[in-house]
Amino acid sequence: MIARASQLFLPTLRDAPADADAASHKLLVRGGFIRQVGAGLWTFLPLGWRVHQKVVQIIREEIDAIGGQEMLEPMLTPAELWETSGRIRIPQVFRLKDRAGRDFILGFTHEETMTFHARELQSYKELPQVWYHFSTKERDEPRARGGLLRVREFIMKDSYSFDRDEAGLDKSFAAHKAAYERIWERCGLEAHFVVAESGIMGGKESSGFMAPAESGENILVRCENGDYFADYDAAHGIPRAPEFPPSLDQPEQIETPGATTIEALAEFLDVDPAATSKAMPVMVGDRPVLALIRGDDRLSEEKLVTALGEAYRPATDDEIRATYGAGGGSLGPVAVEVEIVADETLREGQFVAGANRDGWHLRGVQAGRDYNPRFADIRQANEGDACPECGGRLVEQTAIELGHIFKLGTFYSVPFGATFLDEDGEEKPLVMGSYGIGPGRTMAAIVEQHHDDNGIAWPRTVAPYDVHIVALPGAESYAQQAAVALDEAGLDVLLDDRDARAGAKFADADLIGCPLRVTVGRKASEDGTVDLRERAKGEDDAVKLEDLVLAVREKTG
Repeated sequence: MIARASQLFLPTLRDAPADADAASHKLLVRGGFIRQVGAGLWTFLPLGWRVHQKVVQIIREEIDAIGGQEMLEPMLTPAELWETSGRIRIPQVFRLKDRAGRDFILGFTHEETMTFHARELQSYKELPQVWYHFSTKERDEPRARGGLLRVREFIMKDSYSFDRDEAGLDKSFAAHKAAYERIWERCGLEAHFVVAESGIMGGKESSGFMAPAESGENILVRCENGDYFADYDAAHGIPRAPEFPPSLDQPEQIETPGATTIEALAEFLDVDPAATSKAMPVMVGDRPVLALIRGDDRLSEEKLVTALGEAYRPATDDEIRATYGAGGGSLGPVAVEVEIVADETLREGQFVAGANRDGWHLRGVQAGRDYNPRFADIRQANEGDACPECGGRLVEQTAIELGHIFKLGTFYSVPFGATFLDEDGEEKPLVMGSYGIGPGRTMAAIVEQHHDDNGIAWPRTVAPYDVHIVALPGAESYAQQAAVALDEAGLDVLLDDRDARAGAKFADADLIGCPLRVTVGRKASEDGTVDLRERAKGEDDAVKLEDLVLAVREKTG
């Protein structure tokens, strides 16, 4: 097809938005691909929608190739589905009532609805199944930023696998992993398969794909030796060993006036901060839980959600005082009647802990002897930790999360009663997986990895047009001739036939970033040649007009 710039809605801008930091945010706005409606709310303009739909088509083809069946589910969901799964309390969920006062959810994912439909599966003979859709999602994101990187409304491809057992789930998971890797390759992206956390999605195992990018809103943790990659929230690192004081036969109380922070406590007692413990009181519904980590560490919220199996919130000051009898700076695990989830680093050694008495702490607190926790990895890995695979140094790199794949198991099928009759005649719950990709975020990642000072350099597979023809004054008929020839050869052509300065047309061509640019000017009438330029290389080749189609085919493969 031939698209004429003079007829397109193509509002390119000279300057980027004042609040734009990410390269993709700046260039997608300047290039006329997207426009902001409100915080985290974006319109895809015609140029941007073409790119978005090309990404969608790549995803569709690869999910179809592994047996995916495309469908479409409603965005508006009865609240009782989310009550059944237990996710109704998640703070990111948009809630609303209809005119009759019935409660509804605007979902940011569709596990509940898909499981609702999966109840119609009856027999093992119908398994496995893979269902997917491209659907608008809503997320009450408190920190929308970065253009398409962190938004409140977005389109996502989410697919769901239904199997009879864990072995079947492993196959579905592996098939999606391979499909995702093909998707990133076709989109021209460098992406790493990483360890990730399931968090509010449920289940016990998940992995993600992350694309390194200077403006990424996530952090990729990787080993300097290249044998370990993880999302920041899920990364497991081995910290340095603490320098413990002499051991005690039992905990010893010590007054610590004003020492309500780890830094102040370590200085007051002259101990290594790594030899202290930090108590984080949270509420899981109405149930108090005490999370415990090493004093020099930070809590990973995602890991704690996974460890608890459901969402939580920080306890209020009143709840802390009522449960523990002290304020937040003096809490500890000894003699408390609540569930304690302690980080793995607290298994061995004696630590300084809060005494649950304002202004007092305990020396020599030892897990197993003085309190009995449930252990889990809930600490945030730090740059400089040792790699769990080889002992090398962990380093951090900004990145964009492209996709996430989850082994949900029976997390949803059991509460929904989604069962099937197995070969042995026994009724069993479906074993599920969930797999998500955001096409808009993928677009942003492509721009982050494929741009220069002048604009975007789209890979051909996702470019809005294959060839951008710049018609200079006096050569309009030759430009039309070139456009027709390329169109008849099956290429998508953007013909800049606007009444604009040559410099403005060249600047827009670089900004928009189609893979090839054909400049048709004075030489077309003089010797029948045009200039052909690859956007990513920036060098012109003189080509005879009658040889243009062949030259373009050679460059596009």
